[in-house]
Amino acid sequence: MSTAQTPVAPVAQKNAEVALKDRGNLFEIATKQIEKAMKLINMEPDIAQIIGQPKNELIVNFPVRRDNGRIEMFKGYRVQHNNILGPYKGGMRYHHEANLDEMKALASWMTYKSALHEIPFGGGKGGIKFDPRQYSKTELERITRRFTAALGTNIGPDHDIPAPDVNTNSQTMVWMMDTYMNIAGASDRNTVRGVVTGKSVSAGGSHGRAEATGQGVVHCITEWAKDTGFNLDGCHVIIQGFGNVGSYAARLLSQKGAVILGVGDVGGYIANSEGINPHKLGEHVHKSGSVAGYKGASKITREEFFALDAHIFVPAALELEVGVAEAKALKVKMMVEGANGPTYPEAEEILLEKGIAVIPDILCNSGGVIVSYYEWLQNKRAEQWEMADVLGRLERRMKQTYQNVRQYALAQKTDWRTASYAIGLERLQHVYKERGIFP
Repeated sequence: MSTAQTPVAPVAQKNAEVALKDRGNLFEIATKQIEKAMKLINMEPDIAQIIGQPKNELIVNFPVRRDNGRIEMFKGYRVQHNNILGPYKGGMRYHHEANLDEMKALASWMTYKSALHEIPFGGGKGGIKFDPRQYSKTELERITRRFTAALGTNIGPDHDIPAPDVNTNSQTMVWMMDTYMNIAGASDRNTVRGVVTGKSVSAGGSHGRAEATGQGVVHCITEWAKDTGFNLDGCHVIIQGFGNVGSYAARLLSQKGAVILGVGDVGGYIANSEGINPHKLGEHVHKSGSVAGYKGASKITREEFFALDAHIFVPAALELEVGVAEAKALKVKMMVEGANGPTYPEAEEILLEKGIAVIPDILCNSGGVIVSYYEWLQNKRAEQWEMADVLGRLERRMKQTYQNVRQYALAQKTDWRTASYAIGLERLQHVYKERGIFP
């Protein structure tokens, strides 16, 4: 990683702003999706108004000293959407396009995701607006620790629990935990490990957390295959994004005999008609930072990637990557959203009209928050569960929720996304009716 400060050229900055604007407002898109489910369940207007906006929107600006001695200011976010079911819960992302509306959308999705899976958490999301690839490891540590200190008591093991997200990992969470421990004071040091999840196992994390989201995606694929009589052995898969979720999904699907036909990420797109080895590709990405340049496949364009003749598509990159053009090009039988909010509503309509099954993000990519809940419980109880126990619990919960959504969608004659939101919204509405509004 570069340790030099790299100023953004005005033209490049303008292009980035245009690209971000073109992607649309993520919170408006999320709201549109949720309103459809609200109408389905006839949600009470007062409750809809309460959950229509986050409870808290925090923005912090903080200074960090670079390796070259210069001071740079950073902007950090933490949006706390809802905590009626339990502490706020959600990832921390480091990305140069991070913005408040994105955090609001992602935090709201976490609320509905937890409600859908009956996890006693609310929804939160946060991060820092910067490109971590331009900073050294020591700088990333200082940025993370300073951000955690700036958040202060706005996070906590019984209040708001961050986790890894885009461009963050277990090391990031360990830095956050250690910083919070030192803020909490000596007497509470060992009672606040649960301030974050997604930590390394040695620092109090859970076995199975790293592969949890990818594993959850694959559980949904296997359940769909059973329901439809589809044979995964020999089927063709294309995956967009080869970070934590995409890489683990690829490895697990390969174990079931699936052929990884094409893969793409921010660096480019590749394909091999005979299949791509996910383990070797993972090693290449770990070294180079992208799938681009991998010798075991040929370079293709983004348009060629979406037009590949495959059976399953796993978007596991960023939000709003699947638009109308991509939906028209896709030839798959099913799309499983490994990423949060990868699909524009207009694109989903096209996919459904083409008979492509769409398994929504709040159902299939929730393995991470489920195992985060297990990690939090282990920290609370000062326990360490075995890998088989964690993965067994994850499998049972994912499959049960999958069947719940399937039955609801059939009964209400609606799509799976609307069904997933409706189940979560019904649970939230029930709790609000029971508890009322204070005072």
